[in-house]
Amino acid sequence: MAKKILTEENFQKLQKVIDANKGKSGALMPVLQEGQKIFGCLPLEVQKKISEEMDIPLSEVYGVVTFYSQFSLEPKGDYVIGVCLGTACYVKGAQAIIDKISEITHIKPGQNSSDGKFTLVATRCIGACGLAPVLTVNEDVYGRLKVEDVPGIIEKY
Repeated sequence: MAKKILTEENFQKLQKVIDANKGKSGALMPVLQEGQKIFGCLPLEVQKKISEEMDIPLSEVYGVVTFYSQFSLEPKGDYVIGVCLGTACYVKGAQAIIDKISEITHIKPGQNSSDGKFTLVATRCIGACGLAPVLTVNEDVYGRLKVEDVPGIIEKY
């Protein structure tokens, strides 16, 4: 199940990050990035803390969090499976790859598995067009995929 992320210990870690960056120009992005590392995501409670402590309107904090795809409002699974849907990958069968992953994990893009192990995301071009179609599992990259390759890849995790 989902890990408890909104702990006092995590808020103390966030406070140290805020204190180190308070008053610096352009500090919101680094604070959000560190907050995401600490909590695994940036739920509203975390955004409120950052807003209040840095004296930045909550609407601005929320706007930044929802604009940049690197930030997430909800926790992600232990293994984030990203399937590139850039033009080259799409043309070479990325949709079939997503469909197979969905079949195996019982999740659709943007969802987490019920055990918190996997998150499936459809990504934009990841810059590996020569390896199309491509999927990533956290930092691992798999290219030149066929649908038959997917079960073995998922099994590793």
